[in-house]
Amino acid sequence: MGRIAGRFARVEPRRRAARLVLGLLADLPRKNCWTIAEWAGETTPDGMQHLLGRAKWDADAVRDDVREYVVEHLHDDRAVLVVDETGDVKKGTSTVGVQRQYTGTAGRIENSQVAVYLVYAGKRGHTAVDRELYVPRSWTSDPDRCRAAGLAEETTFATKPELATRMVARFLDAGHQAAWVVGDEVYGGNAKLRTALEERGTGYVLAVACSHEVTTGAGKFRADILSKKVPKRAWQKLSAGAGAKGHRVYNWAVIDLADPRPGSRQLLIRRNRSTRELAYYRSYSPASVPLAVLVRVAGSRWRVEEFFQSGKGLAALDEHQVRRHTSWSRWVILAMLAHAFLAVVRADEHARHPAPDELIPLTCNEIQRLFTTLIVRPVHDAAHRLRWSAWRRRHQARAQASHYRRQAANRT
Repeated sequence: MGRIAGRFARVEPRRRAARLVLGLLADLPRKNCWTIAEWAGETTPDGMQHLLGRAKWDADAVRDDVREYVVEHLHDDRAVLVVDETGDVKKGTSTVGVQRQYTGTAGRIENSQVAVYLVYAGKRGHTAVDRELYVPRSWTSDPDRCRAAGLAEETTFATKPELATRMVARFLDAGHQAAWVVGDEVYGGNAKLRTALEERGTGYVLAVACSHEVTTGAGKFRADILSKKVPKRAWQKLSAGAGAKGHRVYNWAVIDLADPRPGSRQLLIRRNRSTRELAYYRSYSPASVPLAVLVRVAGSRWRVEEFFQSGKGLAALDEHQVRRHTSWSRWVILAMLAHAFLAVVRADEHARHPAPDELIPLTCNEIQRLFTTLIVRPVHDAAHRLRWSAWRRRHQARAQASHYRRQAANRT
């Protein structure tokens, strides 16, 4: 919290922000201004609501502090930036950015609010370093509605790839390095985003649809048509990284694309070894890289899903009950700070105190549980809490080992 202290004009909101972040990390069944204020010992939620809505502090400046904190502690020369959006189902029509739209959270079209996030993913860990609210055309075409929700008068419509481009540019302009950007089909199908990354010399592995057209030395083809021309010997079995149940092993093939501009451009194809389902990626790198590198980068996209799951489950990223843009922006950045704290502690614990063979390494979930019970709200019987922590981790280690043994047996 000391990193962001200077962003507050008065001591009262600074101290209340600290209590809010602790509340976001607490084991409350539901987290909002009411429940956190009660948990923090305040008599009413007015102070928390004032912090989010009217107190003088700059959420974007705190965002910059979070980014610096994350890069400093999770720095990795091979780090990847992952862009993706997530939706929060909402009721009514007054909450900023809400309309009926598709959200992967619900898996269907719902009345929801969608935001795009930028996640820094390296060997030591991953967490979000930036966010942008997606404001649909139904909002930007209605100035009165935008003004009522606290949006700036100059707010104009921006697509999700444009929001992603904006966040990547902020990250790089701050002096940080990232060799790769990854994202799903929403971003891979956008030529402007790909061009912007190429102009900066930033590599990418972006998913594209099966109908996406690319140009090879033999002409222009749909991705799915090209995949049928790949000879059997061209497929390689490679792991896209370790998952909760073992390595994610697929068959991969790569096709060089024709382009007179400098750099290496390819179509990457992934084939599921059991279902034979195919997935396609556009890749670019300033210099040619091995297929194994492209596969590693493509596999890092799952980090954003892990962030959404833990960010919402541990830091209440989606539990805000606010309507105006300022309040949304402030809640989300403090939730990102709370999650970044867990990710950094996890990385430091793994480096300083490697787990014995019979335990899995500390997870963000376990760190939050121990931090809440032993530090935030001390208990009399700390030994009991630690014994339960060891039991959970021992049980998880046995389950993980079982998954790896079963996977190895299936491969043979």
